[in-house]
Amino acid sequence: MICAATARFRFRVSSLAFFALTCAVPAHAQWVSFPHGTVQLLTETNSIAPGRGFSLGLDFRLESGWHIYWVNPGDSGDPPRVQWKLPAGITAEAMQWPVPHRLGSSSVADYGYTGDVLLIAPMRASANLPLQSPAKIGAQVKLLVCRELCVPGKAEVSVALPVSSGIPAPSSSRALFSAARRSLPQPTPKNWRLTVKEQKNTFVLAAHTGFHVAHAQFFPLGDDQIEDSAPQNLASLAEGFQLELRKSGRLVNSISRLKGVLVLPSGRAYQIDVPVRRAAPGTPGDGLGRSAN
Repeated sequence: MICAATARFRFRVSSLAFFALTCAVPAHAQWVSFPHGTVQLLTETNSIAPGRGFSLGLDFRLESGWHIYWVNPGDSGDPPRVQWKLPAGITAEAMQWPVPHRLGSSSVADYGYTGDVLLIAPMRASANLPLQSPAKIGAQVKLLVCRELCVPGKAEVSVALPVSSGIPAPSSSRALFSAARRSLPQPTPKNWRLTVKEQKNTFVLAAHTGFHVAHAQFFPLGDDQIEDSAPQNLASLAEGFQLELRKSGRLVNSISRLKGVLVLPSGRAYQIDVPVRRAAPGTPGDGLGRSAN
């Protein structure tokens, strides 16, 4: 059982107050504890070069049975919130989220991570970043860690990186970043054709992939668009599929685009961003056609 039964932010919070532990790291990352887990701030390279991009990573390790949330947590919860403390000349770009897992029961569905997960944070150094002194980068992380109840946690992590004009050398954490990137959703192949049709109670996602698909799962980026716990009915076609997604009962206004992550067998995952078109008046009711043999 996960932490919320009915509404997104209705969860039982432990009587423990926010647990915070501050860590200032002059050179190497150190683990910082929060309830039921630890986190460290990793660097992919050993230095920063002016005018170049570089990547940091929030490396979470969770106790068995506990989880944290994806950018869209699903029926309940809240994703990790990160407030960066950056020196002048360094800017943070959008966090990169690995493909989540579906958590929960038949009546409640959340999206998140168990075990170990690395959230990659791309950064950009300006061309005039001073070379004289190391750049200290910090992050305040607030998160919910959940099992049968949710416990709020808070951690502060930081790292100092030399600023050098040379090409940065990879750090000892490079392999972790490479593994995390393999877990990121990829752009859809150029030969795919995707459409989304809005019907009375459902969205029907149709994909012409050029090959037979026996199973697919969709994780929406927007909350309150689809019923997260509802079955996603798939009609397998000769060269693709149709996936029926039940609309959320909390969806008030029509959406113009359906965005999210589509996961196929063998763990292949793709980012999708598809315009939504409404079914023509008089179109038969919801439901998919017969699966191809």
